[in-house]
Amino acid sequence: MELTDAPCQPERRRALARLAALSALAATGLSACGGGSGGDDEQPTEPPPPGPPPPSPGPLRTASLASGLQYPWSLCFLPDGRLLVTEKTGQLRLLSTNTGGRGQAVSGLPAARYSGQGGLLDVVLDPAFASNRLIYVSYTEAEGDLNGLAVVRGVLSADATRVSETEVIFRQTPKFAGNQHYGGRLAFRSDGTLFITLGERFLHKEEAQNLGSYLGKVARIHSDGRIPADNPFVGVAGAMPALWSLGHRNPQGAAVHPDTGELWLCEHGPQGGDEINIARPGRNHGWPNVSYGCPYEVEEPSDACRIGGGVHAPLYVEPLTTWGPPSIAPSGLAFYTGNRFPEWRGHLFTGALAGKALWRLQFDGDRMVNREALLTGLNARIRDVRQGPDGWLYILTDEASSGRVLRVER
Repeated sequence: MELTDAPCQPERRRALARLAALSALAATGLSACGGGSGGDDEQPTEPPPPGPPPPSPGPLRTASLASGLQYPWSLCFLPDGRLLVTEKTGQLRLLSTNTGGRGQAVSGLPAARYSGQGGLLDVVLDPAFASNRLIYVSYTEAEGDLNGLAVVRGVLSADATRVSETEVIFRQTPKFAGNQHYGGRLAFRSDGTLFITLGERFLHKEEAQNLGSYLGKVARIHSDGRIPADNPFVGVAGAMPALWSLGHRNPQGAAVHPDTGELWLCEHGPQGGDEINIARPGRNHGWPNVSYGCPYEVEEPSDACRIGGGVHAPLYVEPLTTWGPPSIAPSGLAFYTGNRFPEWRGHLFTGALAGKALWRLQFDGDRMVNREALLTGLNARIRDVRQGPDGWLYILTDEASSGRVLRVER
């Protein structure tokens, strides 16, 4: 008689019960010992982070949808599936996912001052785009020899080839000479207010701690430029009313969490110290007083040269995770909510310019569980990442005259 057909004997029943109990204990993550000392009374303060996720169902591949772009910086999808893509050199383009090439130029936006890291930057749709056809674009606005970030909104024509009724709804002040650290990412909150990330312009890093300027900050405005009455610094003497958070260096990615509604950022550090942060109202993220990165004049970065010792808490907000040295230069940020990669639902994705990869990060609340670099074989600077309406991921490669829009598939 087969063993599986035999009635259970008492000893066998007891053995199976013990195995079931042990399995249940393991499944709950309980441990019979706490910490490294092995003391009987010691309790674990925190469960150890889990191991890496199971292997993906299949390898990733990319499909090229557009090429020949000049430093593409941002992309967004129209309701009909076509894309708007900004070129840092100053042109907004309309692309189809099946035609290739550079697509069609979209006219009507104000001139952007293209130099260094400045130019035509982010583009997003109004939450009510289906009824008002409003788009929002961040760009570098010149004023004589000075310049600063500005945000313009306008109405996209029915054929999506022209922007009219343009209106500048935000200007970064004060303006300075130079061409670095603009920030420039835009993200709408569920209440219809607009977040704007603002770099500290590199040579003026001390302004990140000055409540009287819009450098090194996140700003929050209404979609028409008005100031929300519940902004954290409204009514504070000497403070700019649109301020949301401060102590930022150069936030190059912004995404609103699909469940919590909070604003998440990726930020460039100096030599190392790239960060993922949650920008909460009134919070100070510490730059330039602290960073896990090192000053540029240090030839061989190490833990010993971290700015301000590295640790942010308790005076400043501790980043959720950091990179480097060396830096990866994270750019673009997106939470994945689709069905094409079900095992990655809820994970965070960011491109890497210096690191030439697409990074996937998994969080449990505010705690990072694991992260991995994807698409390293492309050997490409990845400027932006977005989820498409079809559930695939879309990325931009940062190249002077051969930038691409790539769909990440499996």
